[in-house]
Parts: sequence; structure tokens; C-alpha cells
Amino acid sequence: MSVVDLARGLIDIDSTTGREGEACRFLASDLRKRGFVVTEQPVDGDRVNVRAFLDPAPTVVLSTHIDCVPPFFPSRVASGRLYGRGACDAKGTIAAQVAAAERLRDEGEERVGLLFVVGEERGSDGAAAANEKAPGSRFLIDGEPTDSRLGRATRGVLRVKLTATGRAAHSSQPELGVSAIDALVDALLDLRSLPLPEDPNLGTTFYIVGLMSGGIAPNVVSPTAEAELNFRTVGPGAEVLEALKPLHTRVAVEEVLEVPPVRLHTVPGFDSAVFAFTTDIPLLSNWGRPLLLGPGSIVLAHTAEESVEIAELEASADAYVTLAKGLLAEDA
Repeated sequence: MSVVDLARGLIDIDSTTGREGEACRFLASDLRKRGFVVTEQPVDGDRVNVRAFLDPAPTVVLSTHIDCVPPFFPSRVASGRLYGRGACDAKGTIAAQVAAAERLRDEGEERVGLLFVVGEERGSDGAAAANEKAPGSRFLIDGEPTDSRLGRATRGVLRVKLTATGRAAHSSQPELGVSAIDALVDALLDLRSLPLPEDPNLGTTFYIVGLMSGGIAPNVVSPTAEAELNFRTVGPGAEVLEALKPLHTRVAVEEVLEVPPVRLHTVPGFDSAVFAFTTDIPLLSNWGRPLLLGPGSIVLAHTAEESVEIAELEASADAYVTLAKGLLAEDA
């Protein structure tokens, strides 16, 4: 099975987060047929992390995630590109990593393993489970769409909920109520002028307002309102929370999730860059020094036009082989 064929087989299975079971079984079966020793680590229900080793304590592990964001759409090939949900984030990467490990195995190199986890797109529960069963590897090469460049660093994530509390009243008597929606909107406007943490390499912290809700009816002064914000951080989340303190006069501020920024290992001979997205790497700390490399562009990930150039996808298998050999030599 070619890199493209394996990628299409995976893409054509709906594995949006929470629904990874079928894709996990497909992948585990394929790896066994290729001669790998496969372990399926339960995570939740029929969702499993798939590990494929020859050496039980590999030096280098190639890894990425099985799940995708919704909505699912199947694969197609057009104009030298592979389209479909997961084409670059990250089922194409799975196929390239499998091809690389198989090639190394055929050359007699058994110190390279594979780890494919569930849940990366929503909370990284698969990575957290995998971290409890690390085999003592020295290097982890994580695969995400980096345009085939090595990552020097990635930003972190801090998710924060802002909650405003008001008092309900009839809309004909607004002076008797307190609008939680107005308080929330005022807090969001205040946030635009607050200075946020900066880093000389990663830049300035930025954010989006991802979710908003509030009120109980169009003719009632809103007693509650809330918004969830996603900050792309360049340092400790505590620094962002400190910056948000002026908002406390209008809203309650609750930390929902923090994933720290990461500084990454690099090797000579590869172009490198800093990336604003976050990966499973912070939750796989027991798997060795982290590297980040994968085919495709983050610009197309999560979009209706998600795709990857077939030539880049196939070349990424070569890149993983070269990178793994360099790390094995470095460890010698």
C-alpha cells in the first residue's frame, strides 16, 4: 500500500474526535500486516492509542494524532493534491510516518517506533494516557502540518471563561435589572486595550473569542452571560491571567485549560520555523526530546479545502527517515 493509498484509507473513515474507534482498528490491523508488534492502549470506550514497535524501548518515536476536527469529508485526488479531512492534519502524516518506519525496518533499523494517539483536537486525552506508558525513548518526532519544516518552538494555549452576572427584569422596565450581556461586552471591549505578554521569539500573545452565550429571552434583561476565549500564549498562563485582572470588576475569570509553549529540538539540514499552533508535545514529556515536522500547511488544516501536495506527502516519508537516522547517530 502506497503512502497515498494508506492516507486515503484513513481519511475515508470518520474519526472526528470521540469517533476514532474504527480508524484505530484499521490502523492497528494495517500495522500488524506490515510486521510490527502492535499494542492498543485503551483511552475511552473503543478509542485507543496505537503503538507499533519492534524494539520494546525504541530510541526514536514517530507520532501524531488519529482524530480530526468536524465535519468529516472523504478523500479525493485532483491536480496533484490529496484532499479530505485529515489530509494534512494529520492522516497524511500517519501514512508518511508508517512508510518511514517500514523503510527503516527493511534496512535493519529497529530502534524507531510509532505512536498514534486519539483526542488531540479536544483536550489531548490520548496523549495524556500515552505519557503514563512511555517506553524510555530518547526522541519524539511529532507530526503536524509545518510545510515540512522543523519547528523551533510552538505557542501554548490558555482557554479562559468570562462569566457576567446580572439581574433579570422585564424589558419594559430595564432600569430594574442589570444586563449581564452588557457587562460581558464591556469586558471584551476593555480586553482589547490590555497589554498581553510578549516573547522575543514567539511574539505577542493573541486571542480569539471562540464562544459566547447569554440571556434567557429577547424581552428579558439578561441575568447571565459568558464567553470562552482562546489565548495563544508565549509564556506561563499565569502571566495572561495577571494581565486580565482589570476585567474582574465586570466579570469572573476562570481558567479552563492550559497547554504551555514548547521549545523544540532541531538538527542541521532542515529549514525551521516558529509556529503559533499547539500540539500534543507538552503532554508527551516522558517520550524524549521533542521535534516537530510534517507535510502540508496549517493554513489549510481545519478548512473545507484541507489538502496536501502528493509530492510533499511522499517526500515527507524520506524526511522522516533522514531525521530519524540523524537522531540515532546523535544518540550513538
